[in-house]
Amino acid sequence: MPIADLPNIKTELLDMPTVDKLSLVGDLSHPPRILMLYGSLRERSFSRFLTEEAARILTHFGAEVKIFDPMELPMAGSVPEDHPKVQELRALCLWSEGQVWCSPERHGAITAVMKNQIDWIPLEQGAVRPSQGRTLAVMQVCGGSQSFNVVNTLRLLGRWMRMFTIPNQSSVPMAYKEFDEAGRMRPSAYYDRVVDVMEELFKMTLLLRGRTDYLTDRYSERNERAQKAIDRQIRQL
Repeated sequence: MPIADLPNIKTELLDMPTVDKLSLVGDLSHPPRILMLYGSLRERSFSRFLTEEAARILTHFGAEVKIFDPMELPMAGSVPEDHPKVQELRALCLWSEGQVWCSPERHGAITAVMKNQIDWIPLEQGAVRPSQGRTLAVMQVCGGSQSFNVVNTLRLLGRWMRMFTIPNQSSVPMAYKEFDEAGRMRPSAYYDRVVDVMEELFKMTLLLRGRTDYLTDRYSERNERAQKAIDRQIRQL
């Protein structure tokens, strides 16, 4: 379509996407960096067990994995942002290229522990967006029959945080039956699905790393930055 048919667009700010612009950028010599969050503080936490099982799979694929411990993370807004646990979580988000979120289902939704971690991750931190462009896999554990309430909610949150959430997901029903006394997941179709999800996450992280800056560069934001620059110049006159 000729640009003359788009009178509302500022042509100098409009990017014309091409395959060449998807070339890799930056130092990608390090292993893919994956941050994992889980949503329970219980000593025998099935969401932590599932997260640790997934971490083993990702490590086997070659990822560098870090699991955030939510114990002692204060409720969002109850302490200053320089609290050590808040700073730890935010630093891990900036470090990560992909993330895994895993929560139990409680009263048909994610737990407060899970939501609190996500609430501490800002959409913007100065000129940086700690979650934007990261890949994301979502998982849940259920005390009873299989449900998808939690993974659906986590998908919504991932979209709000501007993350690339992979299509596959894991929901483990009657989780108390799926893990042994040592916290290791027993062989099952549910375990196989966890492998599928981590495999897909790893592949998508490899595909997107080095390209996310370009993929998340938006016309509306370029337009906003240009207008702010004009406003600054006017104020200086």
